[in-house]
Amino acid sequence: MTLLSFARHLREVMNGPLVRPALIYLKQKEFFTPVAAANCFGVFDSFDAARAWLPPNEEFDHSSLAKEYVEDRTQHVFAYDYPVMWWLERAFNDGATSVFDIGGSVGVHYYAYRHYFKMPADLRWVVAEVPAIVAIGRDLAQKNQVTALQFTENLEGGTDASVWLSAGAFHYLDVRFDQLLLKSSAQPRHILLNKLPLYDGEDFVTTQNLGDGCFAPTHVYNRARFIREIEALGYTCVDAWKVLERSLHIPGHEERSIAAFTGLYFSRSSSPATGDAGEVG
Repeated sequence: MTLLSFARHLREVMNGPLVRPALIYLKQKEFFTPVAAANCFGVFDSFDAARAWLPPNEEFDHSSLAKEYVEDRTQHVFAYDYPVMWWLERAFNDGATSVFDIGGSVGVHYYAYRHYFKMPADLRWVVAEVPAIVAIGRDLAQKNQVTALQFTENLEGGTDASVWLSAGAFHYLDVRFDQLLLKSSAQPRHILLNKLPLYDGEDFVTTQNLGDGCFAPTHVYNRARFIREIEALGYTCVDAWKVLERSLHIPGHEERSIAAFTGLYFSRSSSPATGDAGEVG
């Protein structure tokens, strides 16, 4: 037996009716342990169903989850940040002076991005977060004498902003993006969404181990539907990019796996901020 044929045979055994259920059961048990931080498990129809399966916990409303953001992500940008910075700088050059940052932690994007391009002198950057993170963010802004940053626990607290930004956070909210836009009294001209779990299958909800004993439901969206719902409100999807640093694997549901997450830039104007648009291949 060649090495290739042995590997194929082993894979067939591991995915067979005797071994596969046991492996999935072990993965489920492991999911609730610290070693599974950042991993996902399960397929559900709704947030309510996912939360009913999860143990009671604080989800993102836990101060320990801000540690990495305060100590590291306020100081550095990553490869997936560059498309966002590209379009955000052009939005500022186009006259935007306000940002509504959904799930922006302690203001990580403001702190990290300001070292790379000039921001408006009268900038108002509102971060919508859970109470525990809002408290840390306000203390950090006061400590650093940052006046541009504001924090709110109200998801509709910055809806008059010119730019809406959500990077790796929106899919943890039990609301669709187009519905949030419809609730806004003044819809933004620019929308920047990064690290989104988009794929070509049906929408579903899974759960994620956030670390420190916290777990949360998370949406996985059908790519075409997600984009179509926003475009139906008068927006144009100007740019899209792959986020290779983020992927999704759900034990027992390989057909729902995502090799790379997605970033999107939408403009409400027929003449978006100047720049060459790209496209997810």
